[in-house]
Amino acid sequence: MTISPTAETASERPSPTAASVTVLIPCLNEAETIAECVQMARGALDDAGLEGEVLVVDNGSTDGSAELAAGAGARVVNETRRGYGSAYLAGFREAKGDYIVMADGDLSYDFADIPRFVDELDRGADFVIGNRMENIAPGAMPWLNRYVGNPVLTGILNLFFRTGVRDAHCGMRAVRREVLPRLDLRATGMEFASEMVIRVAKERLRVVQFPIDYHPRGGESKLSPLRDGWRHLRLLLVYSPTYLFIVPGLAMAAVGAIVMALVLSEVELFGRVWQVHSLVAGAMLAIVGTQVAGLGVCARAFGLYYLHDRSPRANRLFDRFRLEHGLALGAATILVGLALEVWVVASWIDRGFGQLSEERLAIVAATVMIIGVQIFFTSFLVSVLGLRRDT
Repeated sequence: MTISPTAETASERPSPTAASVTVLIPCLNEAETIAECVQMARGALDDAGLEGEVLVVDNGSTDGSAELAAGAGARVVNETRRGYGSAYLAGFREAKGDYIVMADGDLSYDFADIPRFVDELDRGADFVIGNRMENIAPGAMPWLNRYVGNPVLTGILNLFFRTGVRDAHCGMRAVRREVLPRLDLRATGMEFASEMVIRVAKERLRVVQFPIDYHPRGGESKLSPLRDGWRHLRLLLVYSPTYLFIVPGLAMAAVGAIVMALVLSEVELFGRVWQVHSLVAGAMLAIVGTQVAGLGVCARAFGLYYLHDRSPRANRLFDRFRLEHGLALGAATILVGLALEVWVVASWIDRGFGQLSEERLAIVAATVMIIGVQIFFTSFLVSVLGLRRDT
């Protein structure tokens, strides 16, 4: 994905595009503002000499918003499935323009910026997004959203997906209609904003971002900070098996292995030597961590083979490591555990079948064998997922 911040002047802008434009506005009970938004959007198109339409997707309004939007000159379609994402998905299906410019119907965005978004698409961008964070008017964004929610969620998104987008939840954005099938968007709620940025990054589309103004909204906000924040975070985790499964799994397995090594070596730590109970806890961490990491590998394989996730690194890894490699590693691990178990049994026999004095080594042996079995059958599951791999 290529990101280009821009700050063009009017003299640098290209001549009006020959492409048609759809200004897409989702709407739920925005009677106070929707007509003015439609008029501003229509005026921006006309003033810039752009051919296009204003499309309002009414999401079940009960205050006459749909009628007001139609009276102001918009084409109105109805979407009965509630949700910010549902409204946009319906709008994408109905849009006629080559370019789709998206904005909320609450006067929080300046529709006079529409030509700036169109200009960047004309220059070759596939996706254009505004950055509100530098130009937020007093009272436009709650403190919690401005200084906690948006920066934290945008930071996590960039950590997981390296998008480089500075305001991932900005509602004013634009996209070429021809790339929408590649994005395969599915989210139905507010998390749609994050999903769109993630899918753009995964498809390695050319992205442009620039600062825009953000104004106090009119009417009642539909945003629920905690609920919608969780939905955004949940989507980020689901889209990133590496951070949801693999990193935590490997961390648990590593901690478990360290604990087991400390117990076996009888090293004094925190003023005491740790005993068999700590060994059991370490074994549990190692087993669970290996299982969680294995789920992550399967999730990556599913994304690669079924969701067409574009990840060169994952592609190289799955190309290089075959089923036989996993089976060999699993079998070798089982054999190591089995050898340790044989040693324990041999020691027990040598002591005349008396009290078992190698319980620590027995726990380690069982743990290693269990991990080997997990690796063995996880390799088969990854191979099953790969049966439908594109060739």
